[in-house]
Amino acid sequence: MTDENDKSATQAKTSRDERLKSALRENLKRRKLQARERAASGEPSPNAEGSLDEGAAGKAGT
Repeated sequence: MTDENDKSATQAKTSRDERLKSALRENLKRRKLQARERAASGEPSPNAEGSLDEGAAGKAGT
């Protein structure tokens, strides 16, 4: 009986991993497209002024 539970747990993990890979791939494609559009239109990048980097913001307050 534990073999069946192990198999279903393994299948669930594999399925989750595949969904996460797919979501990450789509997110990367979308971000690259946005970056290309910004570069073409001349808009500044989000980090050009007023950094969104938490590390830099955390160090500024110290």
